[in-house]
Amino acid sequence: MEKAYKGTNRLITGIVFGVLTFWLFAQAMVNVVPAVRADLGVAPATVNIAISITALFSGIFIVAAGGIADKIGRKKITNLGLILSIAGSLLLVLANGAILLIIGRILQGLSGACIMPSTIALMKAYFEGAERQRALSYWSIGSWGGSGVCSLLGGAIATYMGWKWIFIFSIIFAVLALWLIKDTPESKVENTKKTKFDVSGLIVFIITMVALNIFITQGSKIGWTSWITIVLAVVTIIGALVFIKVEKGKSNALIDFDLFKNAPYSGATVSNFLLNAVAGTLIVANTYVQEGRGFTSFQSGMLSIGYLIAVLSMIRVGEKILQKVGAKKPMIWGTLLTIIGVGVMGLTFLPDLVYTVVVFIGYALFGLGLGIYATPSTDTAVSNAPDDKIGAASGIYKMASSLGGAFGVAISATVYAMISNTNGVHAAATGGIIANVAFAAIALLSIIFMIPNNTGKKGLK
Repeated sequence: MEKAYKGTNRLITGIVFGVLTFWLFAQAMVNVVPAVRADLGVAPATVNIAISITALFSGIFIVAAGGIADKIGRKKITNLGLILSIAGSLLLVLANGAILLIIGRILQGLSGACIMPSTIALMKAYFEGAERQRALSYWSIGSWGGSGVCSLLGGAIATYMGWKWIFIFSIIFAVLALWLIKDTPESKVENTKKTKFDVSGLIVFIITMVALNIFITQGSKIGWTSWITIVLAVVTIIGALVFIKVEKGKSNALIDFDLFKNAPYSGATVSNFLLNAVAGTLIVANTYVQEGRGFTSFQSGMLSIGYLIAVLSMIRVGEKILQKVGAKKPMIWGTLLTIIGVGVMGLTFLPDLVYTVVVFIGYALFGLGLGIYATPSTDTAVSNAPDDKIGAASGIYKMASSLGGAFGVAISATVYAMISNTNGVHAAATGGIIANVAFAAIALLSIIFMIPNNTGKKGLK
């Protein structure tokens, strides 16, 4: 049945709505911290936990959810994710204190872990060649563009309707997604051999990922030389080594390391991690223009509007370039534009008006670069993953996005804070930007050396 069915625009729309509901609760929450604190009467630390716990649970379980989707059904896990999204959002709408807020955010994190890899896997299962690349373009619009759209929409909804309305809209999108994909047949690996779930691998993975996530997101607050941070780093390193040792040779391994023997898949995943790390630029630039140039938070947000427009407008252009010349060239071009766009933001010696114009152009080039890169990268990862492991492979690819973003923001914020304490905010901004240029430059090298020239050309694998 899976082979006979061909994906439709209805399926694409349902999947995009599912991805958007993820970004509504993942991104918009960052914009409404004061409103949530005032309305629920909770402490700032509680709201910070509520924000980060969703990313934590999503990052921890996204690979496991992708692997489970391969075995029991990608549509089932997508539906489970959408139901968890509805439940989590409903708890936030009903919340009158910290308990429902935290539980709701945990459910939303689990929802994201289910939705993101399973929807990519459905794209792989039911679309071929150029049609798959078109479908993945819309998925990228929902994902790469959705973060920016939902950030802006979340701010507007919170301002004019109240912050809880964000999650009412999230429920509506999730319900529409469930309805739109309901007639899609199930997609899973046809395997008569029963294998037990890799419980031991999952436990080691969870411990390692929790330690890593806390290290990345809280290290600067705890202190990089604190014994707690050092213990977290040690647990992460030992956990990673134990996980690799435990997983190797397992027939039911949580993560199949053989995936990384495929150079195009590895190149797409590594460059995806590093270009998501460049998200640290947003922290550096937003903080600097407010502290060093006297911008309001609204004005600093408006500076990045060109980034959002460019990402949304260039994703399908990246798809067309992919089909004509393959994946490698647009991935290189996109990364080069990102390097230039980010790099010019470090020119802090420029006078106010000139610097403002340069930053606006820099954001636009950043968006152009990521827009061109998005579909070729996603298609390379998807098309080079085995059909029976596409859920797990998609989970790893999306985990790279989450970890890359967290890693980049943490490193950028730390570099900015350290330099600003001794040399002022102008030097701090330049230092933070240099760190992000370095991430993009390493991403460029991974693409040059790992992605073959003919990958993805004319819809071919």
